[in-house]
Formats: sequence, C-alpha cells, structure tokens
Amino acid sequence: MAHNHTYPKKAWQATRTEAIESLLNEIGVLSSDDVDRVVKHYEENVGPKTGASVIARAWVDPDFKKRLLADGLSACAELGIGGPETELLHVVENTPKVQNVVVCTLCSCYPWPILGLPPVWYKSSAYRSRLVREPRKVLSELGVELDDDVEVRVWDSVSEIRYLVMPERPQGTEHLSETELAALISRDHMIGVAREIKLTS
Repeated sequence: MAHNHTYPKKAWQATRTEAIESLLNEIGVLSSDDVDRVVKHYEENVGPKTGASVIARAWVDPDFKKRLLADGLSACAELGIGGPETELLHVVENTPKVQNVVVCTLCSCYPWPILGLPPVWYKSSAYRSRLVREPRKVLSELGVELDDDVEVRVWDSVSEIRYLVMPERPQGTEHLSETELAALISRDHMIGVAREIKLTS
C-alpha cells in the first residue's frame, strides 16, 4: 500500500521538473544539452565515486568488510555516507561462482546517496521486467559473459531496502592504494551489470 501513495507524487514531480526545464530552455538560461551533461556527470562520476570508496575500503580493511556485509547502512555511516533512500542497505558480494545483479521491478528504487542518480536504462521497463526472467541473457547483452557454473542472483530493490554489489577485488592489485582501487570500480560493477575489472596501466 505504501508504494501506491508515492506514484502520484513522483509523476507530479516529474511533470514539474519537465516544465521548469522547458521554461529555462525557452528563455535561454539552460539548454537540454546542459541538463544532459549534468545528469550524466552525476550518473557516472560524482555519485559512483562514493560507492567506489566504500568498496575500496572493504577491499583493504577486512574488519570493515565484515561490518559492511552485516549492516551496510551502519558501515557506510562510519564513512559519513547515508541518508534518504538507504533506509536498509544490503551489500552482496560477488565471488568466482556468484554474480549478483540489482533491479527494481516496481519503479526505480536505487541507493542514490551511494551511487548517485540511477541510469536511464535502470529505470526502463525492459530492464526491470527482463532481468528477473532472463538474467543471463540480459547480462550477456550488456557484455557480461558468464561460465555455466556461475550462479546469477537477482536482487529486487524496494522502497525500504536497497542493494549494493561488492565486486571481486582483481588479482595483482595488492600494491594499489585505497584511492587507486576506488578508481577501478564503476557504477555498473556496483549494480552488477559489469564483472571484469580492468587494471589501468
């Protein structure tokens, strides 16, 4: 029932946002390209860097990793990270035999204080409906090829629970600092639609 009360408000907010953007565009204050650049910046850079810093800390600090997997919200609070949309944060860990991937089948629930704005494709009906039915196919279309013995676990976010995927730390990174490790982790790794982490030269 709680979900039903939020849809009209979200629809109204979206309409108001579009109207404001249209007005600013009309009077020459802001163009659609300007909006797209800002949204892309927050989708791909600013927000995901926060999540990447959490994962990198877990990679270098085993005790923090245990706390993060046990209670994601409390562990993130240790780093000053949290707020709305993270009422209950579950962190799920990838392993050589498990690939976790996150979706919100009802709308677009997403841990935005940790990952920034959700990408457009995450909110699309195609992704939301197909991932739960054919996760391997969807991941393959997104460039993630999995061996047959790798289990795919799909986590469905709701208004009270958000999920964050902890990718595997790649081999050969023992010499890297926490900051350097964080730079390797993308938003898509933390949603679960990317698996391989490429090392920069």
